[in-house]
Amino acid sequence: MRRLPPLTAIEAFVQVARLGSIKAAAEELALSSPALSRRVQSLERFIGKPLFERRHQALRLNAEGERLLGMIAPALDGMTDAVEAMMSGSELLRLRLSVFPLYATQQLMPKMPELRRRHPELHLDVDTAGHAIARLGDSLDAAIVIARDIDPGLYSRRLDRNNVHVIGHRSLLEGPDPVTRPEQLSRLTALVHRDMPESFTAWKAAAGVPDLEPLAIDHFDAGNLMLEAAAQGLGVAFMLESHFEAARDDRLVRLFDLTVESQYSYWFVCRPRALTQRPVKVFHDWLVEAFEAE
Repeated sequence: MRRLPPLTAIEAFVQVARLGSIKAAAEELALSSPALSRRVQSLERFIGKPLFERRHQALRLNAEGERLLGMIAPALDGMTDAVEAMMSGSELLRLRLSVFPLYATQQLMPKMPELRRRHPELHLDVDTAGHAIARLGDSLDAAIVIARDIDPGLYSRRLDRNNVHVIGHRSLLEGPDPVTRPEQLSRLTALVHRDMPESFTAWKAAAGVPDLEPLAIDHFDAGNLMLEAAAQGLGVAFMLESHFEAARDDRLVRLFDLTVESQYSYWFVCRPRALTQRPVKVFHDWLVEAFEAE
């Protein structure tokens, strides 16, 4: 029988290749960065050639690494699927889904009782960590992400189209100096989501103040924290209309009667082959039906 490198070395290589970072891959595999580096290096020694271009705090696959990833990643995904199938048993379907906490709270969870009623055999492992698209096929079966567009190599289905609103504390409209003109935002802090960095720029352009500079720009990676920060008067949040409406928070108001189409949408994303797996197919079909009904 031909010799093979350790499976742990192959797993480490695939994870680093997909995430582009030793640190991120180490966190995903619950290893230290030096331990993960040693596994990748052991695979390179086994093969006899480097697989990455090493740059400051980042790794990029070289041509040999790209070729190897294309050949072994599907096989590793298939092994993962086989083990999951054996562990789940024939009666239980399990889906590993990544989703933003705010979207899950406002949009997904209210619909989950209907999913459970129609498909009691389907159970979800919900993941709210980052790097969702990079982890598809490894620790995730599917993801609901927010993005401008999706890599055409993946299967994707747009779930919404939205507008950007400026959301702030009620006192900004009801106080002694109400905010009624975009120029007044220069004395306020802008709250911007890290995954929607261009929302603020697009809104400024639509409002006719492209050169507007706020007092500061604070970045968040959690929409629920952005809403709470705005509700506490810490700044004005540039967020999707659907999040503002679903929040139903009397502390919050929409500033300015201006409709600005968002460049970002929520998408259901998975690897194309994942749609052949019953948990993914069942959830996908229900999700599309549920949201198209709205």
